[in-house]
Amino acid sequence: MSPPKYVDLLLLAAALAVFVLGGLPMIGYAAGAAAWLAQRGIQALASRRAKAELAAGQRQRAMGIVAATTLGRVWLMATVILLAGLLAEREDGLAAALLVVVLFTVSFAAQGIAHVLEPEGEGAAR
Repeated sequence: MSPPKYVDLLLLAAALAVFVLGGLPMIGYAAGAAAWLAQRGIQALASRRAKAELAAGQRQRAMGIVAATTLGRVWLMATVILLAGLLAEREDGLAAALLVVVLFTVSFAAQGIAHVLEPEGEGAAR
């Protein structure tokens, strides 16, 4: 059984309870959650577009889409975290950074496990 496809989003929802009950900076949570949700949306659109390009036989274009959006998503999250720390309190930026790091770690691990557990040939057009 593979891990849930959206385990990072489940963790994001659970983190809200941790932030509220722990008295952690809510601006940091909001910034981290907004950055994470935005990058997940971009990832979903890019994945769909890359699959379409691969189906059309445009392997280089598909790889370009994946590479560009990966770099863009990293810059988006870093910029949001930096702005949260500069425009609000430093603790807000730290909370946003820690939230994004935990979400990335869980998401990366879940993707790796899902790739290992999926049947041969299903991941070729991803």
